[in-house]
Amino acid sequence: MTESKELSTLINQSLALIDQIQKHPDFQAVEYSPDLTLGDAQQAFLELRWQTLPQSQPIQNCSLQNLTT
Repeated sequence: MTESKELSTLINQSLALIDQIQKHPDFQAVEYSPDLTLGDAQQAFLELRWQTLPQSQPIQNCSLQNLTT
């Protein structure tokens, strides 16, 4: 299970970094229109986190607050 905890930590850190990037004034000032957005990346990490939950762990409500496209 050590590997799962490490992956979980990496996923959570990635989600936190995406959130910081979205809120950063320099990023907000950039006129950037990619095919995939930070919101898409965030959703991918949320789905990865869901898939890596141990079977015995209760389901938690995953909030998708502050998602921007």
